[in-house]
Amino acid sequence: MKKLTQIISFLVLMIFLSACVKPSSIIRPEAVSIDDSLPPVTGLKAISDMTQVALEWKPNYADYVEGYSIYRAVGDPSAEFLRIAHIKNRYASHYVDKGLEPSTTYFYRVSLFTKNDIESPPSETLKVVTKPRLESVPFVKAIGGLANQIKILWRPHPNPKVVSYIIERREAGEDKWKKIDEVEGRLNAEYIDRDVDENKIYYYRVKVKTYDGVISKPSKEVKANTKPLPRTVTGLKATTNLPREIKLTWDPNPEKDIAYYKIYRNLLIKDIFRPIGKSTTTEYVDKIKKDGAVYYYKVTAVDKDGLESLMQDRPVMGKTLDKPKPPKITYATVVGTTANIEWTPMDDRAVSYIVIKSFRDGLKFRRIKFTDIKSNSFVDRSLKPGIDYKFRVMAVDRYGIESEPSEKVVLRVKE
Repeated sequence: MKKLTQIISFLVLMIFLSACVKPSSIIRPEAVSIDDSLPPVTGLKAISDMTQVALEWKPNYADYVEGYSIYRAVGDPSAEFLRIAHIKNRYASHYVDKGLEPSTTYFYRVSLFTKNDIESPPSETLKVVTKPRLESVPFVKAIGGLANQIKILWRPHPNPKVVSYIIERREAGEDKWKKIDEVEGRLNAEYIDRDVDENKIYYYRVKVKTYDGVISKPSKEVKANTKPLPRTVTGLKATTNLPREIKLTWDPNPEKDIAYYKIYRNLLIKDIFRPIGKSTTTEYVDKIKKDGAVYYYKVTAVDKDGLESLMQDRPVMGKTLDKPKPPKITYATVVGTTANIEWTPMDDRAVSYIVIKSFRDGLKFRRIKFTDIKSNSFVDRSLKPGIDYKFRVMAVDRYGIESEPSEKVVLRVKE
């Protein structure tokens, strides 16, 4: 029990002493006396953040050791190493270098020193790269067309270190960005700019700032115009009877400067509609490789300045032509080695039929397809005794769309 208490006390002392770091004034290595007989520090390693590097080494508990000196160079191992810390405690084994630049390469060395400030040769040089600068918000949008104001929306940043958002703006024809405000609170997601003139284009971007003062890269720039948005597109219609395509049509917008129309699609009537194409006319054909596919559509108008109208409140539904219904086999018999099969059409769209014959021939499974059958019957004179033959029938419409196979019939020639 006494031994355990001593161990715990020692660990607590280690933690306390490792925190006792005294920042050093900048001292160059040539200003330090070095004793080559002293052992160098070993076990140097590090972990990094955007603006900090945490160093760790193997401490030397010898009585002659007074503490450790930390040296750092920037960008290149051949650059000048400057002493950045002087730790007066032999038990120390950690140091955090703060206030660094993101995405920057640093090189570190550690030396021990004695009571007379005589230092050992430096440790091996350790290369450390700080983490990249924080990305900005993943989504930002500027909404124009409001009365003497522009609304900026963004998605709250997922990093809990973020404490505020910096809003920057520039006007059309300018290159310089100006900070116009800072929004406190990570979960805030909008800013309304009321300091705008009528009928002007403004560009915006957002940066995030962390609690330790790190400012992210800028977001993508977005723009908004204080002139009205184009009107919402009206008269939107979608076909439901075309083979493997859906045709959209709508009324032309009244604005004279419409550059194109933007088409959005989704599998569901709600949720996010994603853009799939553009059209400079009032129609759009969506080519689809599936039969009976259902999609929902919205269309917006985009003017020459890139301003986009609002979407419709409700989408329109479009659908590709369904497969024809499969026929129903009504008669199937074997006479000798001849199969006779008849069926009844179940869909008026059928213009021809396909008969699929499948059977096992020894160890092989065979499947034979008879196409372009114009009648409602089929005769097969090639049956062999002792084999089970399965027959299915498919309908084909004038577009070449095939139905699902009918229910199978099994025929067998007696041996």
